[in-house]
Amino acid sequence: MKFPWLKSSTRAYLKEAGKTRDFSFFDLIHGYVYLRFPYLYISLAKGDHPLSRRLAPLLGFLGHLIEAQAKKKGNGQPTGFADTYHGKVMPVEEAKRLVSIKQPIRVENLEQVIPFTRARDLILENPDHIAVLDCPCRAGKPHPCLPLDVCLIVGEPFVSFVLEHHPKRARRITSEEAMKILEEEDERGHVHHAFFKDAMLGRFYAICNCCSCCCGAMKAQREGTPMLISSGFVSVVDEDKCIACGTCAGVCPFGAIQVNGHAVIVAESCMGCGICVRHCSQGALSLQRDPSRGEPLEILHLIERTPYSTGD
Repeated sequence: MKFPWLKSSTRAYLKEAGKTRDFSFFDLIHGYVYLRFPYLYISLAKGDHPLSRRLAPLLGFLGHLIEAQAKKKGNGQPTGFADTYHGKVMPVEEAKRLVSIKQPIRVENLEQVIPFTRARDLILENPDHIAVLDCPCRAGKPHPCLPLDVCLIVGEPFVSFVLEHHPKRARRITSEEAMKILEEEDERGHVHHAFFKDAMLGRFYAICNCCSCCCGAMKAQREGTPMLISSGFVSVVDEDKCIACGTCAGVCPFGAIQVNGHAVIVAESCMGCGICVRHCSQGALSLQRDPSRGEPLEILHLIERTPYSTGD
């Protein structure tokens, strides 16, 4: 059935949804609402919208409904809201590689990289199609961190949908421009998260550059909802080089560094984002692989090890 009154990007989203396994009608509506009204959706979810308090019972009901859908499709595994919407921390170099892919990618069921029961596929159609969108988390704040245009939407059908429905808040950019945004956000001390969402066809769709004061996912993480997962690395300190200046503790977005004669990493809080490494003028910090935290989202490694991971 064709719907000629729909925008072309909406039809493309519906067509792709129809090809996505286990994608229910509820998921379809949820995904459309999320893509079409991201500022209202996220503002209400974070409690920033003036109507959030009045609509709390309705929002609570919808949250339970989303979680119930996740449990229904969890194949008997424990599930929760975090399984439907989560971010993988990435050091800046890996984030830059992810926006540099030129060919289609299909790597599914990344259990070791994305340890959630839902939304863990890395499927990129037209990965060189990239848009930058004004961050909904920042836009909902009365005094947000700037700049606003830092959310990178990657691949189709998402890029075309965002550009067609939010022309005043989004623009198409090149891979080089995306890498420049990542570098600038890294310099500001903001974390790079590859975001996955069940309603976004159960896959990766965006790289958000998150500040701890505005980001809804980081707020949820602090309040006990495990929406973010470690990069697979942990920061380590070379005590001989450390001068206990405290710069690293000041820039750490997860509050994972203390200074007591030298920098001390609070291992259980460190997410391996690498922000402290970049800002240490003494070169006293580095990232080290920690197998207990899962595998990194290293796109080139995933392509090499996964048969038939790239499209024609």
